[in-house]
Amino acid sequence: MDLRTDAAAMAEDLVRLRRDLHRIPEVGLSLPRTQEKVLDALDGLPLEISTGKDLSSVTAVLRGHGGDGEVVLLRGDMDALPVTEQTGVEYTSQHDGVMHACGHDLHTAGLVGAARLLSRHRDRLAGDVVFMFQPGEEGWNGAGHMIDEGVLQAAGRPADAAFGIHVLSSVLPNGMFSSRPGPLMAASDALVVRVVGSGGHGSRPFQALDPVPVAAEMVTALQTMVTRRFDVFDPVVVTVGVFHAGTRRNVIPDDARFEATIRSLSAEAREKVAELAVRLCEDIAASHGLVAEVRYEPEYPVTVNDESGHEFAAETVREVFGGERFQPLANPLTVSEDFSRVLDRVPGAFVFLGATLTEDPTAAEYNHSPRAAFDDRVIPDAATLLAELAARRLAP
Repeated sequence: MDLRTDAAAMAEDLVRLRRDLHRIPEVGLSLPRTQEKVLDALDGLPLEISTGKDLSSVTAVLRGHGGDGEVVLLRGDMDALPVTEQTGVEYTSQHDGVMHACGHDLHTAGLVGAARLLSRHRDRLAGDVVFMFQPGEEGWNGAGHMIDEGVLQAAGRPADAAFGIHVLSSVLPNGMFSSRPGPLMAASDALVVRVVGSGGHGSRPFQALDPVPVAAEMVTALQTMVTRRFDVFDPVVVTVGVFHAGTRRNVIPDDARFEATIRSLSAEAREKVAELAVRLCEDIAASHGLVAEVRYEPEYPVTVNDESGHEFAAETVREVFGGERFQPLANPLTVSEDFSRVLDRVPGAFVFLGATLTEDPTAAEYNHSPRAAFDDRVIPDAATLLAELAARRLAP
C-alpha cells in the first residue's frame, strides 16, 4: 500500500479541515464545535465511534482482519490556548482571545487523515487501531480523563503500542522529523505560594510584617536552589509566571502570592524538587516571622519514548521519507505533554515534525506565541507517518 501517495491526494481536504478548525479554536475539555467537525470528517468511515462522557473527546476504533491481533493507538490533541492571534492569516481565529497557537489543529487534521488512509487498507491490518482525538492537553489533563474513560481499552483489549506527533513552528526545519529514545519532554508541576504577613502603612514597615520582599526572596532563592541542589545533567527549571501583591504603592499588603511552573526530566529530580521547593518557601517565611501556605501540585509526568518504539518510528521515517528527513534529537525539551500519561502505560513513541514557515527555523516564533504560524502542507506527511506506524506494526 502506498500511503504517502494516498495522503498527498487528500492534502487539499486535510488542509481545509485544519483551517476550519483554526477559525473556531476552543479551550479546555469542552470543545463542542471541534468535536462536531471531527465527527463530520470521520463520517462514512468503517469506524466504531464513541464520544466522552465528561469531555468532548472522540474515540474511533478501526477493526482490521486479525481477530485478536495487536492494538495500536494513534493520538491527536484538539484544544487551543487562551491567546489572542496576531498571525494575520486569512483563516485567523474567529474567537476573541483564543488561538490554535500550538498546532493542535494540524494534529487533528493529521489524525483524521490517518483514519482515512487506514480505513482504505483495513484488509491489510492484522489487528485494530484506536484513534484518540483528545481535548484538554494544555493543562487540563485531557489524556488522563480519556484514560479514566477507557481509551486504552477501547478496542476491547489493552493497547499494545501508542504513537503521536507534535508540530513545531520553529526549532526544526520544515518537514523534518525528530525524536529521541528515553526522556523526550519534561514533567510539569505547579508550585503555588501564599506568603501571609500583616499589612500596614508603607512609610512604617517596621510596624508591619511585609510579605512582598519575603515572597521576592523566595523567587530568587528558588533559582539558586536549582543551580546548587541539582545535577546540571539532570536539570530542573523553575519559572515564576504569576506574582500578585498589594493594591497601592503606599500600602503594605497582608499577603503576597506567586505561582511557578517546575520542569524536571527524571522521577528522582521530580521527587526531590517537590520536597525542597516547599521546604525552602516555608523556611524563608519562618525566618522573617511570616507564614507560607505552599501547595505543590503534580501535573504531567516525564514523556518517555520506549527505546524500541523510538527506533521503530525513526526507521519508518527513514524508509518512507528518506534518511535526510529524520534528525535525532540530542537533548530532551523542557516543554511538557500529557501524552506522557499514555506512554506511562503503553510502549511507543512521540515524534516532532517541523512546520516552520521560515528558512531559518530558529528565527521563527515558537509554539504558544500569538504569532506562531504553521505550514499546513506538512499535514499529509503527519497523516502518512501515523498510518505507516500502525500499518507496519499490524502487518500480517
